Amino acid sequence: MRILIVEDDRRISGFLRRGLEAEGYHVQLAEDGRDGLERIRHESVDLVILDRMIPYVDGLEVCRMIRQERRPVLVLMLTAKESVRDRVDGFQSGADDYLIKPFAFDELIARIEALRRRRPTLECTDLLQVGSLILDPATRRVTKSDREIDFTVREFELLRYLMLNANKVVSRQRLLNNVWNYDFDPGTKIVEVYIRYLRRKLGGSDQLAIRTVRGVGYCLVASPS
Repeated sequence: MRILIVEDDRRISGFLRRGLEAEGYHVQLAEDGRDGLERIRHESVDLVILDRMIPYVDGLEVCRMIRQERRPVLVLMLTAKESVRDRVDGFQSGADDYLIKPFAFDELIARIEALRRRRPTLECTDLLQVGSLILDPATRRVTKSDREIDFTVREFELLRYLMLNANKVVSRQRLLNNVWNYDFDPGTKIVEVYIRYLRRKLGGSDQLAIRTVRGVGYCLVASPS
């Protein structure tokens, strides 16, 4: 997911960028509304984290222009303004969600994930390949070394998410959020069970493996042949 942060406070934008990149997102920065609009118009952006009080063109007007131009981007507006009227103004300008400063970073991540689930067209439809493993989201076909492998719906979605984040460690909670749509830990070993299913179907290989990073999560890795 490609995120543009439009925020004139470099301390805040730098903190958000570091945190979001650590979560696996691709992040760009803009310091004012004019620069933000130019990036939205000319670069590939899925979500805009938009501060309301920014120079040149304020956040409400940026949001209105995004909607007037029918840009297919999600907008999460940030503001220190917390009155009901201010929130209504934000939504009426076209914001998809509204977060009041100060906020917890975990809440920001949860809201981003919720927005992404509401907009399934943001999901990748291109062929995914990790080593000899190829997944086609359009046909839901998976092959490994030209051998087709059958997966259940949930196994397929888990494998797809791991392939989208290949060679990165994905936390258990992120898997619960994105594969099972759980915003909470159900207190079961459902992730561990399905990881075991995937490993069994993919077979043992030195070139392709789902590695457990103890206390952190899982990582799908491919080594050169």
